[in-house]
Amino acid sequence: MAQTQERTDRGMSMPTLTAMVVGSMIGAGVFSLPARFGSATGVVGAVVAWIIAGGGILMLAFVFQNLAVRRPHLDAGIFAYAKAGFGDYVGFNSAFGFWASACAGNAFYWVFIMTTVGALFPQLGDGDTLLAVALSSIAVWTFCALVLRGVREAATINRIVTVAKIIPILVFILVVLVSFDAGIMRDNLWGGEDPGFGTLVQQVSDTMIVTTFVFLGIEGASMYSRFARRREDVGRATVIGFLSVLAIFALVTLTSYGVLPSSELADVRQPSMAGVLDSVVGDWGKVLISVGVVVSVLGAYLAWTLMAAEVLFMPARNADMPRFLARERNGTPTAALLLASAMVQLLLLVTLLADDALNFMLDLCTSLALVPYLLAAGYAVKIALRPEPGDDPAGRRGELVVGTLAALYSVLLIVVAGPKYLLVTCLIYAPGAVLYVIARRENQRRVFTVPEVVLFVAIVAGAVVGLYGLISGWLTL
Repeated sequence: MAQTQERTDRGMSMPTLTAMVVGSMIGAGVFSLPARFGSATGVVGAVVAWIIAGGGILMLAFVFQNLAVRRPHLDAGIFAYAKAGFGDYVGFNSAFGFWASACAGNAFYWVFIMTTVGALFPQLGDGDTLLAVALSSIAVWTFCALVLRGVREAATINRIVTVAKIIPILVFILVVLVSFDAGIMRDNLWGGEDPGFGTLVQQVSDTMIVTTFVFLGIEGASMYSRFARRREDVGRATVIGFLSVLAIFALVTLTSYGVLPSSELADVRQPSMAGVLDSVVGDWGKVLISVGVVVSVLGAYLAWTLMAAEVLFMPARNADMPRFLARERNGTPTAALLLASAMVQLLLLVTLLADDALNFMLDLCTSLALVPYLLAAGYAVKIALRPEPGDDPAGRRGELVVGTLAALYSVLLIVVAGPKYLLVTCLIYAPGAVLYVIARRENQRRVFTVPEVVLFVAIVAGAVVGLYGLISGWLTL
């Protein structure tokens, strides 16, 4: 009884859990929303897009929550669900893809910082100049060196980052609401296009990648379950936190349509929240948002650097990655961290070739996360179709509906991303097989089964087509 009381007293309350869920989802992406939506759609399309994204992402959140309850022993990360459901090589690709997504997200952070500072120093351009890449590269390896020395997330850093995220966003929403012009909003209803179902579908599809990007990390909400005072609080905190973040994202998007025409929103320099606020209140608005962006992104980068290393480290400990990636010092996975930093460095060099480095990294980061999400949803459907003794039929049916909807949403996103990003992701997945082969040989296991050979050949074929497309010019970054 005493042990139970101690655990309850020390556990996190539902408001604390909700705050952690909100903090984990609000990152750099929100600061880019006005221009991304302004270039894609109008008010009607934005409302439809957030409804679809909200429903789809909520289904994914429920998938991770249900899997955490159904398969609590699978605690080695998102790749464990893919491995348990579809085999070793599929599980490896899920881990590798999620790792590459985290690295692309970190590259996005540096491009975002450089384009923010580039408003003051034109030599940095939109974060894709040689100087910008050089400065970003120095920062990447500086952070790597700090983490290797044992620098970890501290409470002070988290508090600063949380304030840097929330306060500028709330100021933006309040100020823009005060300056709201119903006439401008009315002119922006259809994004400058004639009303029509076909036009609306295209507009909504053009926003789906960015709406998914801003919610990346929602799967982390289930990790707080072991800290909760009551297990049932986790589900409530997930829903409340998600709806709060959805409201913030939607308000940032929709209020922007009330101060600038969509054509002008599309041309606002990133971070576009700074440009929109500057048009309303002047320079101090741009400075406020820009400072919030830099501090928020730097804090988020530390967290995502550790996470990217962890995504390789945990599979290595389970013999799904080469042994050298399991090396650690002072509690820090050293080899995994160095490899993650090297990947970020490579992606930064790729930005020199991209037509729009910021949006390319955002879309690449999201596209790489889609396959791991789809595999997790697929595994949820698979176990829902296999009743176990003592299962509640109604509860199992609910899990099947949730898993199916999450899987369909993931497939829809892959289709919307299009063949360009599918081929580019194959270019990243294909070389990763080297790590898989090393790990299998280290543990004296058969490298590929027959179905896995087919999958490997398909990935390599996609990579070859993608490489040919880049060389010949019909595929551009």
